[in-house]
Amino acid sequence: MPGFIIRIVVNAVAIAITAALLPGITVNGGIGSYLIIGLIFGIVNALVKPIVKLLTCPLIIVTLGLFILVINGAMLMLTGAISDGRLVVAGWGSAIIGGIIMGVVNVILEAVTGLNKGE
Repeated sequence: MPGFIIRIVVNAVAIAITAALLPGITVNGGIGSYLIIGLIFGIVNALVKPIVKLLTCPLIIVTLGLFILVINGAMLMLTGAISDGRLVVAGWGSAIIGGIIMGVVNVILEAVTGLNKGE
């Protein structure tokens, strides 16, 4: 359970950094909004992303893995759609760049917090 809460906080921090760096992504609300968006993003990545990756596997192979960037952007846009206006993503360009930034920040934060040591 503590690992789950830490992952939500890591996602919230990654979203905050992404929103600060990228003008196409905005968060409406305070810390509570960041935590709710972090929870939604975690659920979307755990449930929807594996299905999408499985269905688009041939496209991922043909593009040598670059289509995963589009999938990450789509997951960010889906999170924005589900979050009831808390997360606003301006378009596909912002979503794809935001997905890249969030991925890098998540890797760094998970390494610092030790979330991936058991995997």
